[in-house]
Amino acid sequence: MLRIYNTATRKLEEFKPYGEIVKVYTCGPTVYSFQHIGNYAAYIYWDLLIRTLKIDGFKVKRVLNFTDVGHLVSDGDEGEDKFEKSATKEGRSVYEIAKFYGDDFLQNFRALNLVEPNIIAHATDYIEADKRAVDKMTEGGFTYKTNDGIYYDTSKFPEYAKFARLDLAGLQAGARVNYNNEKKNASDFAVWKFIQPGEKHAMRWDYLGRPGYPGWHLECSTIIEEEFGEPIDIHTGGVDHIPVHHTNEIAQTYAMTGRELAKYWLHCDFITIDGEKISKSLGNVYTLNDLAERGFSPMDFKMWVLSGHYQGTRNFTFESLKASKQRRLNWRNRIALLYQNIEMQNNSEKKCDFVEILSAVNNNLNSAEAFAIIDTVNLDFDDWRKVDELFGLNLINDSPDINDQIHDLIAERQTAREKKDFIRSDEIRAELKTFGITMEDTSTGSVWQYL
Repeated sequence: MLRIYNTATRKLEEFKPYGEIVKVYTCGPTVYSFQHIGNYAAYIYWDLLIRTLKIDGFKVKRVLNFTDVGHLVSDGDEGEDKFEKSATKEGRSVYEIAKFYGDDFLQNFRALNLVEPNIIAHATDYIEADKRAVDKMTEGGFTYKTNDGIYYDTSKFPEYAKFARLDLAGLQAGARVNYNNEKKNASDFAVWKFIQPGEKHAMRWDYLGRPGYPGWHLECSTIIEEEFGEPIDIHTGGVDHIPVHHTNEIAQTYAMTGRELAKYWLHCDFITIDGEKISKSLGNVYTLNDLAERGFSPMDFKMWVLSGHYQGTRNFTFESLKASKQRRLNWRNRIALLYQNIEMQNNSEKKCDFVEILSAVNNNLNSAEAFAIIDTVNLDFDDWRKVDELFGLNLINDSPDINDQIHDLIAERQTAREKKDFIRSDEIRAELKTFGITMEDTSTGSVWQYL
């Protein structure tokens, strides 16, 4: 049975859903630029969650949102709109920007063989629902109006600080000099922003007689209410979402419905690159295309991600990615041995029940422990298919049996070796490499392997 670490309680808990269908919401991408490998790592972790739930026998309804509405840069409701900035730089409209980078995200999502969500919810499709949500919060006395927007009054929600263990007194005392003097509390946040005279903001909708747009925390609460209509089982995201975004989602949903938002909260930690935070200024923002240019496939990266734990701070290096690529190749070559009716030579007596692998993953998605088990046991074709179902690494699909042409070449090479015609043997070895196959000659015979 699945056990997961619940951020809300800070405990490892046995998973018990509300009903027969497990309701899962994942904070998705803000589609104003290419997503980097740190972004995709989160979706790989949550893909493992979905796959595990399904193998455990649960029916799952999952919603992933696309933030395609222009917002301000910071959590503090200030700064330049990222979509406007990107549109100006690239000479496109903000809608073209959202479409282009949204499509790129989905292309990479599928290249990583991630399970498709039941619903991909574009924030721009929920604007009217956003307005209704603000109306509900206002009717309940949770908001107030300022010159630049409608703000959530966090003092009206006594448990606002509970989820993230926030120090609200310290936050108030440490408010910046340019702190909005119309805000009642430093922790208050905008649920709707009014466009100011002269402000460049192409995405705009009329509300309360003025053009504006929703606060960026609002869309998740609105989408969850619209698509599920009740508390969800699991909400996933990054640790950076805990103190502001997810805290604000909880507050909004309470003001809208009087209910809790989610029963379980899962958060993955950051990826660093060579010990440094991922940052454009450091020049270490890598995309999946960047990895491909260095000879690494999406499956190599997925292997690297799942070699660690979602709650751990992962340090990415190309050396560690190279090791994961080799590990995946080793697994594929073990499948090649099965085609040749050869067992893995070391630990050949050690068999494995797939339940042992699944049990490791059911322990808070510990794929690293599961990988360690896989490394040291013998698996048959059925086991490898189950491993693929659990991790989505395309091991079977990327490890086909050799065709007749390759089989004949290997046989011809064997004949040449027996005749000590090593020139022809080497020629065939070189030809086999064009098919992605290499030969390993051992004391007990020759074995073909994938390159």
